[in-house]
Amino acid sequence: MRLRHEFALFLLGGGLGLLIDAAVVQALVRLAGEDPYLARLPSFLLAASFTWWWNRRWTFAGRSSGHAARGEWLRWILLMGLGAVLNYAVYAVALGLFPALLAWPALAVAAGSAAGALVNFALARRVLFRHPGNIA
Repeated sequence: MRLRHEFALFLLGGGLGLLIDAAVVQALVRLAGEDPYLARLPSFLLAASFTWWWNRRWTFAGRSSGHAARGEWLRWILLMGLGAVLNYAVYAVALGLFPALLAWPALAVAAGSAAGALVNFALARRVLFRHPGNIA
């Protein structure tokens, strides 16, 4: 039951993070004329920072990383970077296979996010937030 609850909250936070990721990449590409591949770096960092906050506050509120906020955030970014590799690979393949997505990269962001969600949840729960209790 707890696992399902955490996974549901993780997906909700991830969905919100996806909206941030997709909105930033879409704005950078369509409004600022940025390269859709390079635009993923700032969009990922903003989305991953939000999802760290969300998961620290809601999803894994009953767990601890054993680290203060700054160190925990850095570890989160590094761990989510592993899931981001899969996420980005799916994104890049989608853009390569479907050139129309170059104008609408937010759709490719969604495909990549879905692919990385399970990897990210396992890493977050088993590696970072693995201790009972929470520290401030």
